[in-house]
Amino acid sequence: MNAPLTNTVALIRSDAEALGVAEALAQVLSPGSAERDRERRLPHSELELFSHSGLWAISVPKAFGGAGVSSVTLAKVIARIAQADASLGQIPQNHFYTLEVLRINGSEAQQRRLYGEVLAGRRYGNALAELGTKTALDRNTRLSRDGEHYRVNGRKFYATGALYAQRIPTLAVDDEGRGQLAFIPRQAAGLQVIDDWSGFGQRTTGSGSVLLDNVPVDADDVVPFQSAFDRPTTVGPFAQLLHAAIDTGIARAAYEDLLQFVRHKSRPWIDAGIDKASDDPLTQQEIGRLVIRLHASEALLERAGEFVDRAQTAPDEHSVAAASIAVAEARAISTEVSLLIASKLLELSGSRATLAEFGLDRHWRNARTHTLHDPVRWKYHAIGDYVLNERLPPRRGTI
Repeated sequence: MNAPLTNTVALIRSDAEALGVAEALAQVLSPGSAERDRERRLPHSELELFSHSGLWAISVPKAFGGAGVSSVTLAKVIARIAQADASLGQIPQNHFYTLEVLRINGSEAQQRRLYGEVLAGRRYGNALAELGTKTALDRNTRLSRDGEHYRVNGRKFYATGALYAQRIPTLAVDDEGRGQLAFIPRQAAGLQVIDDWSGFGQRTTGSGSVLLDNVPVDADDVVPFQSAFDRPTTVGPFAQLLHAAIDTGIARAAYEDLLQFVRHKSRPWIDAGIDKASDDPLTQQEIGRLVIRLHASEALLERAGEFVDRAQTAPDEHSVAAASIAVAEARAISTEVSLLIASKLLELSGSRATLAEFGLDRHWRNARTHTLHDPVRWKYHAIGDYVLNERLPPRRGTI
């Protein structure tokens, strides 16, 4: 599918409008999802349609001309787009994440300028994670003073969205050892984006490498990053909420495909003594179990968004911790449900469901790839420690 392009960027003004636009857009994006995955066809035209819809600007605060939608609404939008195409659901995740850092730590001048770019249709990618460090939180990329400006040197990976972005917010350590977020223009000298993402899932996210060789950065484009975790803020739970939304969207997509396949393509098992696979009582039982878990995941996602909204309004040690735990619960169940339904889709649909023409394996591949972002086992640990010992979880974007 070649999505139609427009030179006009829509301005969404309310939560209800954002949900309506997401629903209409998802119906356009969904039909080509399996083909894009199979051919690893990068969704450039689809992203133009997506960003021109106005959805990439819905978290811009009302004070700066945006809709300032709730975290609940943003999570629902991401889940709906991820249901249509899991890669397209993930590509803007770090765009919204960096806008939250900007809201928390940016100066008013930075907010006005960068939010203005987003309202005009610009997309922000990311260059946060690195390979080869001791832990996933360690960074070797450096931000060094160069007179009135800065220079950035380093190599990044898992740079989801960078391939499609007009700016690439890059996490680097300054001369004092503090983490900073540099909003680097895509065309900056010395910056190179490499399409070397070879993951078996989320194949069109473009989550490859970014190389930074003495890249110049204006001082006005540098926003403090580490201080967003030195004090209680919603940067961490906000990021994790969007991950939970992506997985919940994948689960819903797999579930809908399961219903359609069993209704229209599967054959009944010989021992069931029935004419239609949808009348098989054992299949019905399994699908009943799945839909309960899916509904639980969707409910916990909405609940987690409500906790994040409350913490954004009144952030303190306890409200942010409560938001982190609520989001961890949503992440735990969305991880397990997306993997379970994507696997049961093939089991209950039968051998025919494995044919490449249907592309149904993409749901499991997408879920398995995306849910490896951070280990769910540690979320259960943080939740248990919180409810049992009232111990607050660590403030970082991995819980």
